[in-house]
Amino acid sequence: MAYVTIDGNKYEKELLELAKAHTTGRGEGKISKDEAADLLKSANDGQGITGTELDTLKYIRATFDFTDAAATYFDAELDKL
Repeated sequence: MAYVTIDGNKYEKELLELAKAHTTGRGEGKISKDEAADLLKSANDGQGITGTELDTLKYIRATFDFTDAAATYFDAELDKL
């Protein structure tokens, strides 16, 4: 697993790249609800979500634009973790 350090914090590179892919190309440049679900599924690919994966998801939420529906869904899912 590859990591990226941003402002002294370690994040999972794969999740960041996935978020970037979801906000570039076609569409309005925001993460949709389906894409938010894809990010959560990708983070939960092992035996659960690690601390680094959770930190990465929180960073993505703070840094990337989400549609209103995606933001509501993603925030609710993060609260469960």
